[in-house]
Amino acid sequence: MKISENVFFLLLVHSALGLERVRWCTVSNQELSKCKDMSNAFAGAGILPPLECMEGESAANCTQMIKNYLADAVTLDGRWIYQAGKEYGLKPVVGEVYDQEIGTSYYAVAVVRKGSNITINSLKGIRSCHTGINRTAGWNVPVGYLIDSGRLPAMACDLPKAVSDYFSASCIPGANSANYPTSLCQLCKGDSSGQNKCQGNSQEQYYDYSGAFRCLAEGAGEVAFVKHSTVPENTDGRTLSTWAQQLRSKDFQLLCRNGSTADVTEWRTCHLARVPARAVVVRPDTDGTAVFQLLNQGQQRFNGVGTQFQMFDSTAYGAQNLMFRDSTTELVAVTSQNYQAWLGDEYLHVMQALSCDPNTLPESLNWCVVSTEEIWKCGEMGTAFRNKDLKPEIQCISAKTKEECMEMIQKKEIDVVALGGADIYIAGKTYGLVPAAGESFSAEDNNNAYYAVALVKRNPSNAFTISDLKGKKSCHTGLGRTAGWNIPIGMLIKKGFINPRDCNIPQAVSEFFSASCVPSAEQDNYPSTLCQLCIGDNSGNNKCSASSQERYYSYSGAFRCLAEDAGDVAFVKHSTVFENTDGKNTESWAHDLKSSDFQLLCRNGARAEVTQFAQCHLARVPAQAIMVHPDTNIFALYGLLDKAQDYFGNNSNRNGFKMFDSSAFQGKDLIFKDSAVKIVPVEDRRTYAEWLGSEYIESLEGMQTPQCSGAGNKLIQQHLLVITFIPFIILGQLQGLG
Repeated sequence: MKISENVFFLLLVHSALGLERVRWCTVSNQELSKCKDMSNAFAGAGILPPLECMEGESAANCTQMIKNYLADAVTLDGRWIYQAGKEYGLKPVVGEVYDQEIGTSYYAVAVVRKGSNITINSLKGIRSCHTGINRTAGWNVPVGYLIDSGRLPAMACDLPKAVSDYFSASCIPGANSANYPTSLCQLCKGDSSGQNKCQGNSQEQYYDYSGAFRCLAEGAGEVAFVKHSTVPENTDGRTLSTWAQQLRSKDFQLLCRNGSTADVTEWRTCHLARVPARAVVVRPDTDGTAVFQLLNQGQQRFNGVGTQFQMFDSTAYGAQNLMFRDSTTELVAVTSQNYQAWLGDEYLHVMQALSCDPNTLPESLNWCVVSTEEIWKCGEMGTAFRNKDLKPEIQCISAKTKEECMEMIQKKEIDVVALGGADIYIAGKTYGLVPAAGESFSAEDNNNAYYAVALVKRNPSNAFTISDLKGKKSCHTGLGRTAGWNIPIGMLIKKGFINPRDCNIPQAVSEFFSASCVPSAEQDNYPSTLCQLCIGDNSGNNKCSASSQERYYSYSGAFRCLAEDAGDVAFVKHSTVFENTDGKNTESWAHDLKSSDFQLLCRNGARAEVTQFAQCHLARVPAQAIMVHPDTNIFALYGLLDKAQDYFGNNSNRNGFKMFDSSAFQGKDLIFKDSAVKIVPVEDRRTYAEWLGSEYIESLEGMQTPQCSGAGNKLIQQHLLVITFIPFIILGQLQGLG
């Protein structure tokens, strides 16, 4: 008997790799019937290795069977590919293609009427239309995206409750059981007689893609979550449905992730997520090429006219999409064989947010605190949260140091700690922790940072730049403080302007600037020029002390040092100049100062106006972050804190406990900064490096200095204090002060 070249190749493949058969896992009786017919068809055509059909009954069972070597392959949609990859390491090896225009994906979009002024940032409180509960484009993607981007907090991972709180009313077909909030079905229409309202099938007129769009078109809802082709398919006379006869695609638009809107034809660049096609998944040790070759042989024989068995047609079995989607035009090999790459970042983040499952949450979160005062405040916080039935509950665990907290979280002995900048760096770099939420200092936006700037006087005849600072006189907020010392000195070291010898940064700074005021640098072994510009109190005492008795201390003091021409440059934060000019500071030295008389020095050598601090600064200084183990569900933690601040975030609240006020506990900045006004989501800053920003990290690493060879790890452990003979720079100065 003559063996074809393809069959001979497959014989070699499965013989060499031990793939003697492929056991296909089926998720229903109808799929099992189709699988058996496909097995017989393949065998009749001489396609090897043999295909065997296994009863799995569900996608969850099939992934478990494959993991346990009881089956080899199954076709899954995006959500199950994510679960199978994350939990069992299964990999996609063959993908479905639906049409040549978009290939192995489609796009989930948010549609509104043109002229509605609705954006992705103003969805809260409006009426929403969905294809159905737990459906991809109508529920999974929009809900996952809104959670992931921080727009939709979900306490205790109760997603239906969170959605009902977020939208004023919805139609989500299938969300009609007793355990769903009633508002999720409020907009639904039912059948033509008003019966079967909110059914998860075609009896509900607002069901599926066209139904969700109809819900928008008829004015029941203000936004519809559908797929990219829904509007074109139901407008401009392309459908016979009477409700859509007069609809024009130009009357609708898409909501983009960046807050803009776009024409309905621009779904490639304006969408919520690209939804990956279904794919065949196998164990990591299964050869994906052999599985593709098997299926490729099959589709060449059984995907066209004239054959009794059709791989991409399920009508003979009284069902749809058995084994493969009926709309599949071909199967292709997945080159990456990596579930994250197949899903793509947009969809992967959606799935991570949706994995916020109430059934997997711990009953309580262990919060790490490091002082008697923090233990006191944490205990009150736990009680206050319990009294409002906030979940998960808070348990307080005491540690000696922040670093001990980090170590315990790394070992999963505790869950949460709030950290400032330098500690966030250590927590991420050394212990692998990630931010789950952050603090913000502005009620209007998620402004969880300030900017460290170099401030100078406007002087057209002497417009020196950041590169010309050598020999100038400098004003600093204080030794070891963030905006006044760590950021500028670290940056100048990292850029090579300052070169410390023997790790002696104070000496190097004194040689770089001709004179300075660096409050608290009056210690033994420190060059006297670091305190040369300081003036002390009104009688000339307490010169260079790290207190208000030194008139050039802190932000306003360093600015005063510049304003009174003692120094040429002041290292402060971006708001300092505005707080002390244009009549804002009535003290005699500041009374006549104008903000327009000052400029900023930029890192690139330019000068800029003081209002341009977001573009011209030395570093963006991040706020505190709530740090956790990477396995902790950050969406559950943010959902808890967001709900908590509804009760306890405003310091004038009448619920007793105040999250952002430590005065009742005889301390300052306990757990949260007292200057914080709200807890915000991390959004796209998911790692310690993304939270801190490259400029801030550069400054921190500059303070380590490459000259201190071999000391890198040790220096990190010492909270980035390079010279070990500075015992008086306390940890708090590195974390929050300027």
